[in-house]
Amino acid sequence: MAGGMKTLAKETAIYGVSSILGRFLNWLLTPFWTYVLMDTAQMGVVGNLYSWTALTVVILTYGMETGLFRFANKSEEEPLRVYTTTLISIAFTTFLFVVLAISFLNPITTIFGSEDIKPHYVLLLIIILGLDTLSAIPFAYLRYQKRPVRFAVIQILNVVIAIIFNLFFFLACPWLATKFPGAFSWFDINNGVDYILISNLIASFIRLLLLSPQLRVKYIFDGALLKKMLVYSLPLLVLGVAGIMNQNLDKMLYPHLSTEVDKMGQLGIYTASFKVAVIMVMFTQAFRYAFEPFIFAKNKESGDSKTAYSQATKYFIIFGLFIFLAVMGYLDIVKYLLEVKYHEGLMVVPIVMAAELFFGIYFNLSLWYKLTDQTKWGAYLSIIGLVVTVLGNVLFVPRYGYIACAWTALFANLVMMVFSYFLGQKNYPIKYDLRSAGFYFVLSMFLFAGIMFFRGNIGNAWLRLLINTALIGVYILVVLKKDVSLQRIPVVNKYFKK
Repeated sequence: MAGGMKTLAKETAIYGVSSILGRFLNWLLTPFWTYVLMDTAQMGVVGNLYSWTALTVVILTYGMETGLFRFANKSEEEPLRVYTTTLISIAFTTFLFVVLAISFLNPITTIFGSEDIKPHYVLLLIIILGLDTLSAIPFAYLRYQKRPVRFAVIQILNVVIAIIFNLFFFLACPWLATKFPGAFSWFDINNGVDYILISNLIASFIRLLLLSPQLRVKYIFDGALLKKMLVYSLPLLVLGVAGIMNQNLDKMLYPHLSTEVDKMGQLGIYTASFKVAVIMVMFTQAFRYAFEPFIFAKNKESGDSKTAYSQATKYFIIFGLFIFLAVMGYLDIVKYLLEVKYHEGLMVVPIVMAAELFFGIYFNLSLWYKLTDQTKWGAYLSIIGLVVTVLGNVLFVPRYGYIACAWTALFANLVMMVFSYFLGQKNYPIKYDLRSAGFYFVLSMFLFAGIMFFRGNIGNAWLRLLINTALIGVYILVVLKKDVSLQRIPVVNKYFKK
């Protein structure tokens, strides 16, 4: 039993570290693009195209990744039969999608709502979507086979390859074009969106090649099994679509709703600034992988799982608010991740970070419907959030622009969080430390107000940073005094032995 737990912990760590590292490396591309793309409109095109990518892959896999795990682990089912049935189904529907999408390329292009988005961009995106969808099931099967190292290596290589080709097109090619104009006559720095998509396509193709061993299997198709899997998996599609649209709908709708003359340029500024705020997502994900297991392990000794859930949420809030204050306190430095013409969009950073914090808390609170097998509530809550997202964007984006996207995201996540809390207390009561959460929120807001006050009233950036460091230090000292002993923190504790 102990060995099994150690293996599980090791696999979780590998999946977690590779996921965070891959996401971080991919995140670095956005700051890079702000410096190499010719204008903010090109960034807007990239943001709009990629907002559709996540949604389309969720639709094209239609919940079958989860279905694969569910049925492959059933004692009466043969895992290889489950895997190959899933793979054949996904391959068929993906091929159908690619053929139909290419056949109706021009009408589909108009759906994006901007003349800046060219048909050949959409063509490249369709091929990328096909490759990514075909990779999804072999990736899931690697996890089922408990091969985390291979999973992690392929995942990270995919991002590294994309980065290498971005560096090639945007840094090497301009230099090579001046040295060897004949050989590089095809290169045009104005075609930045093309090079981003081509880099992605190459990386996606190589990833599928690396997964080819998982494709060289004896194929067995079981129609009856597929029917059972679809019954299980298709409801998950609703949950997946609603969840993805909550996160990306603002960027999808913006070209249709904005009344700005340079609407794609405005979307580009919002996309870049939004990515800065995604620092919150990466750090909170790191918290889940690093600190949550520690909390649950400690509470397992007493057998009190509800206390573990409560403490995990409490420390998640404490940690998330620290990240919020750190980013806002050092925004004078963080802003240089983006090229100067994107700085006007930094006003959305605190709003989006707060929105992501609320979503993280919602995720923690939502354990109740998973533990009580009432996953339908996950779909209901996501749909409620989606309705708020649609209404907020439709009503306010035409008048207020991309700032309305940020406030809508915050309000939608807040609504889902509040609903999930009260429903959870009814169906699976957990005594959360609301007093502590309220205290840290109030403290953070006072410190944030101080950061904003000094930013507006002190011209010297170094002095502002010094003051902000002191304000963040106040938060850290309060946390250490009130709720965190250095002797209890993994890794750090070995330096603070009694």
